[in-house]
Amino acid sequence: MSYQILIERRAQRSLSKIVNPARDRIIQAIRSLAKQPRPPGARKLTGREAWRVRVGSFRVIYEIHDPQLLVLVIDVGDRKEVYRT
Repeated sequence: MSYQILIERRAQRSLSKIVNPARDRIIQAIRSLAKQPRPPGARKLTGREAWRVRVGSFRVIYEIHDPQLLVLVIDVGDRKEVYRT
């Protein structure tokens, strides 16, 4: 059972600003969410229906929609800035 991954425009813009090789590691982490949307180390965020996964000093913020088998990537960014909305 594999989940579909959708990346919001905001996350796409943030991802395009990150330089390689960090970008490649983040993309690999996002792809792995299709097979395991709740990997070891992923945490549920408080105050909203979202999860986060760490990739070095970067964070990938995403929502899991189990009935639709969908992972929606909301934002990607440095840990100091990604939680600010």
